[in-house]
Amino acid sequence: MRKYITLAKLAMQAAIAYRMSFLINMLGGMFFIIAMFYLWEAIYQGKPVIVNFTWEQMKTYLFVAYLSNSLLSFYSEGKIGGRIRSGEVAIDLLKPLDFQKARFAETIGTSVIEGGLTVVLMVGLAIVFEGIQLPTHALTWVYFIISMLGAVVIKFGVVYLFALCCFYTDSVYGISLARAAVTNLFSGALVPFAFLPGWLNTLCEVLPFKGIVYIPSMIYLEQWNGSVLWQAIGEQFLWAAGLWILGSLLYSRAVRQVTIYGG
Repeated sequence: MRKYITLAKLAMQAAIAYRMSFLINMLGGMFFIIAMFYLWEAIYQGKPVIVNFTWEQMKTYLFVAYLSNSLLSFYSEGKIGGRIRSGEVAIDLLKPLDFQKARFAETIGTSVIEGGLTVVLMVGLAIVFEGIQLPTHALTWVYFIISMLGAVVIKFGVVYLFALCCFYTDSVYGISLARAAVTNLFSGALVPFAFLPGWLNTLCEVLPFKGIVYIPSMIYLEQWNGSVLWQAIGEQFLWAAGLWILGSLLYSRAVRQVTIYGG
């Protein structure tokens, strides 16, 4: 465990050392949420409620979605795929470390910095765009934090699975774009599930992506309580465990693609 904690600390230091690249990545996400804000503001023009969502609730949903997505951004994702394409994975095979656990430790270290900066940006945006709601019950914050932890593990699992495709292709960036498109659609980052057609809503409900954005957002908005809330959190951690196991199995097969001097 001490080795992985050290990796997490090194990842935090790297994020600070390469702060310009890191900040540009964060600002890209901020511009996206601002664009989404004005888009939904135009949709809500003259309409106090759409599909049981008030404009205040939608604003809050967009900001929580931004927070969920920013905790693990392209900065962390690119490093995982980059190690495979650059050949560094060959060195990782010689280290007394589990590749998946090591990448997760690095991701957590970077996410601490990403999360801190995101909160600062969100406070600034909340001041500019008034009307962002806060939970009315103190326990909601506890449930929300637990849900966000599950969201980070699920997103890592998804990112890790897509990154393993780099063993078979040269396109790290293309894989990242494909992953982002799939995740944004099925996680609820672009639109809450209630706005989707019935068949797509049903599909989103049975996929793991909803644990990244939709579940934390609905918990923050206090749309669920009791057994429904705990069932949603339970689903998150079941998917997190399932994706971790699947990632481990796929890595054991994908790593056979590594060749050194034609071997």
